[in-house]
Amino acid sequence: MACISEHHLNEYTMLGVWKIEEDLKTLMSMVELGPDDRKKFMQFKSTSRKLEFLSVRALLAELLDPEARIVYNKNNKPFIKDGSHFISISHSNKLTALMLSSRERIGLDLEYMSSNIMGIARKFINDNEKITRKRELKKYHLYLHWCAKEALFKICDKEGINMQKNITIYPFNVQESGDIRGEVKTELINEVFDLQYTRYENYAIVWTKKEYDDRESEEAKMYRPVNGS
Repeated sequence: MACISEHHLNEYTMLGVWKIEEDLKTLMSMVELGPDDRKKFMQFKSTSRKLEFLSVRALLAELLDPEARIVYNKNNKPFIKDGSHFISISHSNKLTALMLSSRERIGLDLEYMSSNIMGIARKFINDNEKITRKRELKKYHLYLHWCAKEALFKICDKEGINMQKNITIYPFNVQESGDIRGEVKTELINEVFDLQYTRYENYAIVWTKKEYDDRESEEAKMYRPVNGS
C-alpha cells in the first residue's frame, strides 16, 4: 500500500506511516539496499521481520531520499548515515512508522492493540498514573501509556531507565487523538515532555519531540554520525 500518512510536524520534523500489504518481492523492488543493510536482511529468519526491515527502508526512501542509510550508535539508537537527520523507528503487526528531524530530539512508538496488555499493566504503570475505569476505553488508555513510555525511553537515549519507576505519564482523558505530558526522572535526567497521540484502526501511535538545549546538543554530537562514517 506504501505510505498511508505523512505529516510535517514543523519545518524540521516529519512523521510517516506505512501499511505493509506487499510481499517480499514487491518490497524488495522498492528499495536499494546497501551492503550493510543487505547483510542484516539476510540474517533475518522470519518473513515478518524481513517485511518490517524492508518497509522501514521503503518509507525512509519516500520521506527523505532513496540513498538515505540507517546506522546505529553504541546504544543501538538509529541515525541517518550522512548526519542530516535523527530518526525514530517503530513497527507492529502490519504498520511501520518513522519520525525524522534535522534539529529536534524525537521518540516514536506504535503498537497493535491486542488483549493481553491488561495482564502486564502492573509491570509498567506506577501509583501516580491514573487509568480510566471505562471498560470500552481502558485497553486503549493502557496502550497509550505504554507507547508514551516507549517514546520517552527512545528520546532520552540513556541506559538504566525503568519504565515503571522512572517514567510517569500525567493523568489525561483519553480521546481518539490528543496531547499527553510525561516526565522522566533518574539520577541523570529530570525532564518533562509533551507528547501527541492518535489511533489508526486497532493501533495506538504516540510521538514526542523536543529541541536540544546547549548541553544536550554537545552530547548529541557524540552520537550523531559525521561525514557518513
